[in-house]
Amino acid sequence: MDLIWEGIKRALHLLLTLDREVLGITILSLRVSLLATFISLVAGIGAALLLALNRFPGRRLAIALVNTGMGFPPVVVGLVVTIVLWRNGPLGFLELLYTPTAIVVAQAIIATPIIAGVSLAALQQLPADLRLQILALGASRAQMLWLIVREARLPLLAAVMAGFGGVISEVGAAIMVGGNIKGYTRVLTTATVMETSKGNFDIAIALSVILLLLAFAVNALLTHVQQRNRQR
Repeated sequence: MDLIWEGIKRALHLLLTLDREVLGITILSLRVSLLATFISLVAGIGAALLLALNRFPGRRLAIALVNTGMGFPPVVVGLVVTIVLWRNGPLGFLELLYTPTAIVVAQAIIATPIIAGVSLAALQQLPADLRLQILALGASRAQMLWLIVREARLPLLAAVMAGFGGVISEVGAAIMVGGNIKGYTRVLTTATVMETSKGNFDIAIALSVILLLLAFAVNALLTHVQQRNRQR
């Protein structure tokens, strides 16, 4: 208990004194995770709309793949992205490995199936003839898609929260593709692993507390938006 309490006090000290290194790690964690979540949101909801509103050969297989992807091991994603971005890999010429961009790519791949799977379940709960009713009222296809997304906005916000939670807490892929480089690719999760391996448990606990506070702040904001929309 003393160790945990010391970690909490250390976290408060680092936050209140705006420790330069911790602040940089926190900002990078937030920036990378939000960007990855946004990319996943666009790709995931797009895939969910495609699967929910269309019938085509292989649709059930595609849905099964999306559902499988929701539990895809992050280290496997990290391995695949590392191979693709390796200097001799297909995209090695881009020199993205061990950069924040590589972390964004890996995290987006992890979060996209999560957002797609939850969004698909939400869209499939809507009335089957809703699309036809909207089109019959003279709406264009783009307007129809927007109205369907609006109708399912509450569970879609839950999908966003699930996707963000998946990337902000991810560590395996981040280390593999980012390298945990101080001042460049080190995020809260990888920094926590490093400090733990060095036996600096107070700092590791402090970083964990900051990570939890960051995740709570973002999810509290999204929950506020979700519940405000629910009351309308």
